[in-house]
Amino acid sequence: MDKKVKKIALLTGGGDCPGLNAVIRAVTRTAIMKYGYEVIGYKFGYRGLYNNETIPLTLETVSGILHRGGTILYSSNKDNLFDYAVEEDGKIVKKDVSDVAIENLKKEGVDVLVVIGGDGTLTSARDFARKGVNVIGVPKTIDNDLAATDLTFGFYSAVDVATEALDRLHTTAESHQRVMILEVMGRNAGWIALHAGIAGSADVILIPEIPYDINRIVQKIKERARMGKFFTNIVIAEGARPKDGEVVVSKIVEDSPDPVRLGGIGNKLARELEQLIDTHEIRSTVLGHTQRGGNTSTYDRILSTRFGVAAVELINEGKFGNMVCLKGDTISYENLEKVIGHIKTVDPNGHLVQVAKSIGISFGE
Repeated sequence: MDKKVKKIALLTGGGDCPGLNAVIRAVTRTAIMKYGYEVIGYKFGYRGLYNNETIPLTLETVSGILHRGGTILYSSNKDNLFDYAVEEDGKIVKKDVSDVAIENLKKEGVDVLVVIGGDGTLTSARDFARKGVNVIGVPKTIDNDLAATDLTFGFYSAVDVATEALDRLHTTAESHQRVMILEVMGRNAGWIALHAGIAGSADVILIPEIPYDINRIVQKIKERARMGKFFTNIVIAEGARPKDGEVVVSKIVEDSPDPVRLGGIGNKLARELEQLIDTHEIRSTVLGHTQRGGNTSTYDRILSTRFGVAAVELINEGKFGNMVCLKGDTISYENLEKVIGHIKTVDPNGHLVQVAKSIGISFGE
């Protein structure tokens, strides 16, 4: 045991995600029960670190939160302390205020900062590590697009929500003989759409990695009609795009480190299909933030707990500047320097895509 570590702090950054509370619980319980560390949490991610807004994390604080979605520490996806909006002389300017955060850590007597987040949040974690802060990262995103880990917690919870939505759309599509389109999250990676599409018996899966030809989708709908199947279920990732086309941007959030918000491709596809098909009614559903909320799935509760325990073990071993990750079924770790900026996308020729094609699912190629 590293005798020098007495107090650790946690923060959650970026979008909320099922499993955050399970990680907080696992880190806190392991830190206290196994190593006797004191634990605090910074509220609202890096903003709380800048404002030194903390809460104690105790066995009582984390009791009963394993299954709950969201985060008891709250979160923010707009606060980069290396490029932070502050007011000077009545004007808002962007400044590097990371030294303020480091001073706050020192004031609180924090020896190690555990950062739970996705690519943007972990980029700042890496930058703090470069400035001498003892940092441990925990990978979080429903998109499952961090290359250093085989899976991120929150992903399977989101897939479960999308799969249930497809199940529900399947029955209404069959009843009314409609084409039902379900738009899911994932940004520039099609993991949620691919997994949910297979599990939810979609007929068409459209993902960013395989640009689609709308005529092939029409062909699939007509082919099903010839087989006596007068309905079709389509799942489309928010980052999907037609061949020779662009992604659909719902809005630009200027004060966000990642300003582009995707969304609207499902409705766009519905409008275009309506121009090409007059034998079916077409409906589009945008699943949106329901994929982030609600209770955490069984798998993610276990993975989050494993990640949380592993983060504390890295602290005890003094292996700072690393992120815990999953390799196969083994919990491992990777240096934050190698983690950032490497996005994991679906291999168009990969095993799961081939499985889907083998059972007749179209990718609109």
